[in-house]
Amino acid sequence: MNQRKRVMAIASGGGHWVQLRRIMPALDGMDVFYVSLDPSLAADVPGHDYYTIRDVSRRDRFGILVVVAQLMKILFKERPKVVITTGSLPALIAMVLAKYLFGAKTIWIDSIANAEKLSASGKKAGKVADLWLTQWPHLSGPDGPQHWGAVL
Repeated sequence: MNQRKRVMAIASGGGHWVQLRRIMPALDGMDVFYVSLDPSLAADVPGHDYYTIRDVSRRDRFGILVVVAQLMKILFKERPKVVITTGSLPALIAMVLAKYLFGAKTIWIDSIANAEKLSASGKKAGKVADLWLTQWPHLSGPDGPQHWGAVL
């Protein structure tokens, strides 16, 4: 029986996914499954389970419900113990659901693109994440997020 903790690595497409891919070597040897918005990204994670969800913005209330339903299905199947994300609203939703439904530990790494201020989802993530990180030193603070470096 596999004793490794199941890890959900989730990010939207584009730069969020690129940054998630850059931290994938740190996940080597872990029991990881991936979630993103584009089915073609499964090719980036051969040998791992990969799920596609819908993209959504905070103004798309119906879309949020769809994403919640998609994520609930994935979470009940996979039951992750850890969620790591480089961001976007769908990832924030996944983090909240996994934390409060399954007691998962959560890690939020705000996008490197957010150089002037934290993303809207990144600000909210600080209330939920067990580890809340920014990739810009000047955006870190005593109450978070922390700066441990960048995944350039």
